[in-house]
Amino acid sequence: MTAQDRWVRADGKRPITEAGCAASSINERTWSTYAAVSASKAGDGMGVMLGGGLGCYDLDGCLVDGQLTDEARRIIAAITAPILYTEISVSGRGLHIFTAEPEGPGAELEWGGHYTRSRFIRTTGNTWR
Repeated sequence: MTAQDRWVRADGKRPITEAGCAASSINERTWSTYAAVSASKAGDGMGVMLGGGLGCYDLDGCLVDGQLTDEARRIIAAITAPILYTEISVSGRGLHIFTAEPEGPGAELEWGGHYTRSRFIRTTGNTWR
């Protein structure tokens, strides 16, 4: 994931450039390298833009007292795309499961969503085992 130039800074849940200007999930000119974004002090965090083979299952409320819910286990077991990285979300109660898969229509679901294009995901770097 870090090899792709799909990274931006974050101000809350809003994507911004390294310089602090608005970034866009559909304008690659507002994205940068992982190294450059990591070095920037703009905003209060960083994130990645989905697409180009990078997808994400965004599972909300799937961690209770640090343990996966049964529903989350079923969802994760059903993922057929290669899983690249899994992290605990900003809230501490959800997971971001990053996958290698082609772009397609996204899906807002009761438990969160599955996205494969034109979407900003704020990252934490807090790896889930």
